[in-house]
Amino acid sequence: MSELKYITLREKPELMDKAASWFNSKWGVPKEAYLECMESYLKGDTELGWYLCLDDDKIVGGMGVIENDFHDRKDLTPNICAVYTEENYRKQGIAGMLLNMVVEDLKLKGISPVYLVTDHTGFYERYGWEFYCMAQGDGEPEMTRLYIHK
Repeated sequence: MSELKYITLREKPELMDKAASWFNSKWGVPKEAYLECMESYLKGDTELGWYLCLDDDKIVGGMGVIENDFHDRKDLTPNICAVYTEENYRKQGIAGMLLNMVVEDLKLKGISPVYLVTDHTGFYERYGWEFYCMAQGDGEPEMTRLYIHK
């Protein structure tokens, strides 16, 4: 069993294309949209970054930070997005490690609080997130839960 590594995309920019394809395969958001956000992060145009968990050179978990994760509360920014862990790697604390890494990284850059939208209850609270309000997702019939991390 190899040791999992937690990195920002800036630490391994050569993974950009692979990461964009990976996120696209999980969420169906066009690969180009991920590439655009990742390029802007790698060029230093934004501090809203991309975070990965690697098992050797295989991406097994990841998430990004964007201005708004497709909801109506444009005032609540930035948002953690595209949170995903491969099924056979779940329940090992990977998402929690990445969430903590993102929050700490953003705090060091003076970016706090941070938000995310989710349908999960009970998961994010374990990592210091608090339910903040309900938000309307773009093109979604149901309201979704919006969390804050201060």
